[in-house]
Order: sequence, then structure tokens, then C-alpha cells
Amino acid sequence: MRIAFFEVTDWECDFIRKSSLSQGNEILFFPEELTDKDIARLASCEVISVFIYSRLMRDRLEKLPQVRLIATRSTGYDHIDTETCVNKKIQVANVPFYGENTVAEHTFALILALSRNVHKAYVRTVRGDFSLDGLKGFDLKGKTLGVVGAGHIGLHVIKMARGFDMQVLAYDMTKNHFLAEVLGFQYCGLDELLSQSDIISLHAPYNPKTHHLIHAGNISKIKRGALFINTARGGLVETGALVKALDDGILSGAGLDALEEEDLIKEEKQILSHQFPQSKLETLVKNHILLNRENVVITPHIAFYSQEALQRILETTVSNIQSFLGQKPSNLV
Repeated sequence: MRIAFFEVTDWECDFIRKSSLSQGNEILFFPEELTDKDIARLASCEVISVFIYSRLMRDRLEKLPQVRLIATRSTGYDHIDTETCVNKKIQVANVPFYGENTVAEHTFALILALSRNVHKAYVRTVRGDFSLDGLKGFDLKGKTLGVVGAGHIGLHVIKMARGFDMQVLAYDMTKNHFLAEVLGFQYCGLDELLSQSDIISLHAPYNPKTHHLIHAGNISKIKRGALFINTARGGLVETGALVKALDDGILSGAGLDALEEEDLIKEEKQILSHQFPQSKLETLVKNHILLNRENVVITPHIAFYSQEALQRILETTVSNIQSFLGQKPSNLV
């Protein structure tokens, strides 16, 4: 069986070669994300493993007649056209759990960077300026954190917030009142969370129902001066509304590990050779506005990016493929 891995580093390749997948299978490794030029080479592949930057939409899937499993090395799978996969009888497996604590820790790294002006202080001191002007921060103790999406990652964020002696509000379609009582947080509606929270952190999955969950219509309801954190997916937030909220002082700062249309920022040169909708180009411009604001901290989608989490992701992915080969597929979406 031919198996192709995209967006893999040298140590990941070594791990896979040493696993049982290498026995009786031909494995292809591609360090970059999947592109149209790779499709012809994949015509005889039955299994493809990708990360979030390799998009497998209908036009590409139609050109892959032999593929029977797509193993994404991520929890989210909005980069895969699952409807087409169902029609073509292609199974899709993900990594449902790998770094709940990892993403939660990065969330608090962003919160602390903003609440204590760590990013501003660093830039200033490397220039030899040790003045304190504009660097006054605030304590997290006693502040209210609003967690949008109280799933596995959100619950880790809540536990950490309680460790800082913060009050916590949570918005989620599924409620676990036992855990709320044990961890000491309260469920509420989204509008109430926005209006009552000093810091808002997004941990919801991205899908058509959560697209622009935070938008121009509700971002004005946010408590004035709040901080906004997104370590989930960029598409949860309407970028223009976020920029305006920062301009108007509704938000005093934002920590963003995910941006809407972030793939265009990653490979801006492709704009010169492709036709993109005007809305995407407008979002790209707004992202650059965010990049140039001193009250915005942006990291390049690395909340998941710890050695331990990467190891768990790869172990689960190899297990997913092995289970498929053994006709006992696991972690199907």
C-alpha cells in the first residue's frame, strides 16, 4: 500500500520509518503542504496524511481515485471536504486529543504577555530603553475570564484560570454542571459572557455554524477594555469587526494564534499567480493591520507546537493508519 505524508519534518519521517507502517508499505514523504502539482504523484496512493495547510477539497479529491483514508494530524478537519469524502467512500480520521494542556498553556502565555505588557517591554529593552511609561499591567486575580467553548482545551484553560484565582464564565452548547461545580465556573449565554468578561478566550471548533461566531453584530457587546484571545481557528472571528473593536477601544488588546485566511499570509506570493475573491484579499489587508498594532500579539499558529504534543499527534496518526489497515478504523470524523 502507498502512503503519503505531507508537511513532515525530519524527525517525524524517522519516527514513521521506525514504526510498523514501514513494513510492507511504500511511504512517501513531502516536507511541504500538498499542492496541485503533487496530485499526479498521488494517483496510486490509498492513504494520505496531512496537516492543516494541505487542503483536500472536491477538485483535488476527484483526482485521487485510489485514496481510501485521509489521516489528518490535527483535531480540526475544515481543510478536508468531508461531504465529498462521504460520497467517494473515503474515510477521514483525526487526532481528537493530543494537546489540551499544550494549547491552554499557550493561551495563558498570550494572556500574560498582554496583561503585563511583556511584548512591549521586550521590544523597548532591546533598544536600550528601560523606562516604565506605558508598561503598567494588571493582575489576573479577581478578573473574569470568558471561555467560549468549554471542551477539552477550554476546561484546561478554566483550571488554569482558577489557579490564578480568576472568576470564569463559559459558553458551550453542551453543559456539564458537575464539572462546573467541581471547577468553580458558571455557564452563561454568549452575549452575557461578552459583556461580563475582562478577558475572552476562544476554544470552539470551526464549522459552518461557528463561522464568524464573533462578528460586527455582537463584538460591540464586549466589556469595554477587555482582552481578546484566539488560539482556536481564525474563521471564528470576523477580522474587520476585530480591527474596528481595537480601533474603537472596545478591546484593549488581542492575542491571536489563529487568523482568518492565515494561509494567504503564509504564502503571499501565491496572490500573484492566482485569482482570489476580493473578500479574501480584504481580510489579508486587515490581518496586516493587526500585525502592525502594538497592542496585538500574534503567533504563527503554534499553540499546539510542543515536542510532547507533536509526539502524541504522530503516535495517534500512525495508530489511526494501522487501525485502518487492520480493517478496524479509529478516530473517524
